[in-house]
Amino acid sequence: MKRFLPLLVLVLIAAPGVFAQGTYAESTPGDHGSVGVFGNFFRLNDGRLNFFGIGARAAVNITPYIPFEVESAYDFRQGYATTTNNGTGGGTITNSNVRVLHFMVGPKFQTNRGPVRLFLTAKGGFDDFMFSNAPATFGTVGNVFGHLRASNLDATFYPGVGAEAFWGPIGLRVDVGDEIYFTNGPHNNLRIAIGPTLRF
Repeated sequence: MKRFLPLLVLVLIAAPGVFAQGTYAESTPGDHGSVGVFGNFFRLNDGRLNFFGIGARAAVNITPYIPFEVESAYDFRQGYATTTNNGTGGGTITNSNVRVLHFMVGPKFQTNRGPVRLFLTAKGGFDDFMFSNAPATFGTVGNVFGHLRASNLDATFYPGVGAEAFWGPIGLRVDVGDEIYFTNGPHNNLRIAIGPTLRF
């Protein structure tokens, strides 16, 4: 998969331009697509770890009811609690040093073009699980993308549902789904994202 990553990136960069060539994008001013940022919650069931991070997405509308989206999120390392059974009832909180990079693309099927929209989505991509004790800074995030080819990537499938409400071009979006990554079989994980979006 690592050999095909540069090709995948080029296709994803070119895809919005190809979809925007249609008559819908030219005939519906103010609703060609959207961009947004979000807070990301990811429950890693295997390790029983709750991850929190930030992400961004962009979408281009193929039709009024089907935007095509590209999104990525970065989850910072999380601590986990352990207890000792030596009669004192003590416990410790330890950093897991696990971080997660998510990248997904796919369609979103929405109900209408009004101020409130319900939607279903089905996206594919990858998760990159990393171990690092580096501090959580914007430089750390940049290093993650720089070393992506050398990392261990797991294919993902994300079916989800959600809603968004708009006040003019500005909106708020919430989506919930099952981010399934595949390594020695499927692994189901809860994912929730919420954040502002801007349509154009």
